[in-house]
Amino acid sequence: MTIDLRSDTVTKPSKGMLEAMMLAKVGDDVFKEDETVNELEIRLAKLFGKPQAMFFPSGTMANQTAIKLHTNPGDQVICDKYSHIFNYEGGGASFNSGVSCKLIDGNRGMFTAREVEEAINPPSFYHSPLTSLVEIENTTNKGGGACWDFNEILKIREVCDANNLGLHLDGARLWNALVVKNETPEQYGKVFDTISVCLSKGLGCPIGSVLLGDEELMQNAMRIRKVLGGGMRQVGFLAAAGLYALDHNIDKLHEDHEKAKGIEGVLKRQWYVNSVEPVETNIVIFSLKDEMPEKNFIEMLAKNNIEIISLGAGKVRIVTHSDYDSDMHNHFLTILESL
Repeated sequence: MTIDLRSDTVTKPSKGMLEAMMLAKVGDDVFKEDETVNELEIRLAKLFGKPQAMFFPSGTMANQTAIKLHTNPGDQVICDKYSHIFNYEGGGASFNSGVSCKLIDGNRGMFTAREVEEAINPPSFYHSPLTSLVEIENTTNKGGGACWDFNEILKIREVCDANNLGLHLDGARLWNALVVKNETPEQYGKVFDTISVCLSKGLGCPIGSVLLGDEELMQNAMRIRKVLGGGMRQVGFLAAAGLYALDHNIDKLHEDHEKAKGIEGVLKRQWYVNSVEPVETNIVIFSLKDEMPEKNFIEMLAKNNIEIISLGAGKVRIVTHSDYDSDMHNHFLTILESL
């Protein structure tokens, strides 16, 4: 038995999801004739209270499209130093949109409205890039699955309105935050101009993200998706997985969170652990003591058929997910305690 805790992207479709995929009614989505894709987009748009939604093959492509919708070449995007758009999208912001990032040194990937205000370049000072967009990530990947304070998001919205800035949400793991904070998609839809949500992480789909936005902004989304190579044909088979996940998998996310909390508790008692980031959702990030180099730690787990990810500098990451069951969980905790 292999226990794969590298990411919540390693899940495979359940039997019920596969059946839903095989029964999907499909058409050519480039012509907007795939009724299952259309159904998914309409459903998510209504869920978030947004006029438009568009299905994408990846969260990165959805984020990159959003950046391009909000900016012109030479502009600047305010985001956290831990943000996915800066660290893990291959430099796409500069390559695809010709923009730079103003990085905020926040707390676990989160920052304040005041920090946003301080990061805005004066529009009249033409020597510096024109600030046009603020981007936040909820939950924060590199911040250990931390959830934003919604009241702070509202304050950031006020700063954006006062300075004519767009506001984009990378909601790759927003579903996890909604469950933990007991918040609603509609709350986020009212605050953000654009939102990307992922279906292939906590919700267990094989592929897919959706970009939601206001009508005027989304006018060019189809063209940008095409330019980025994201036009898909009979993709309703994949959209059907998303519809199934919305019906069956959101309520199960708390199980992933509970397992992550269990791992946190065990790690805090181990001699080789230096510190553990507070666990709110399904990501556990912890640092190891010098006596346990991360390479040795990962190799020891690998010998027990357990896979995790190194973040460098003595830090490692564990992500729980729907394919990580109770038997795997108990076995993994036993291994951690035996090292």
